[in-house]
Amino acid sequence: MLNTRASVDARHARAGKDAGLYNEDGELFASIDSFQAKAAFNNLKYSPLGQNRELEANNTYALTLTFSEIKVEDGYLFNQLMAAVADGESPVITLDGVIEGRNGSQERVTYRECIFSGDNDIQNVASGDVIKQAFSMFCNGKVERRSALTI
Repeated sequence: MLNTRASVDARHARAGKDAGLYNEDGELFASIDSFQAKAAFNNLKYSPLGQNRELEANNTYALTLTFSEIKVEDGYLFNQLMAAVADGESPVITLDGVIEGRNGSQERVTYRECIFSGDNDIQNVASGDVIKQAFSMFCNGKVERRSALTI
């Protein structure tokens, strides 16, 4: 066996049941069934004279959040979305993504100044399916890792 270190211990693997998405008041969005935060890095490409290799230098990055919510009632996010549609102005929302560790540790990331971006579901219905709404947000504020997951 090549890897005798066993740095990845399956007993500590986390699943969706161990995660949650919270609003800025610390209230869990209980009907959220999936959540994803992604960072996209936009580098500048260049090739120095006399060299045939292309290089990249860091330029900007963007952070997006996507999640879906099981439709139980008109919840906070849906109400915020409908207000944005009515007013033509997206609310600014702070969210906390949390993953609970088996040992009581917690990975907690705060996403500040998030606004609706791209496609967001108002109604998305299919026969024979649980009704869900997809939301997409862009994070304009500081992203902060407030605690780390450990084993």
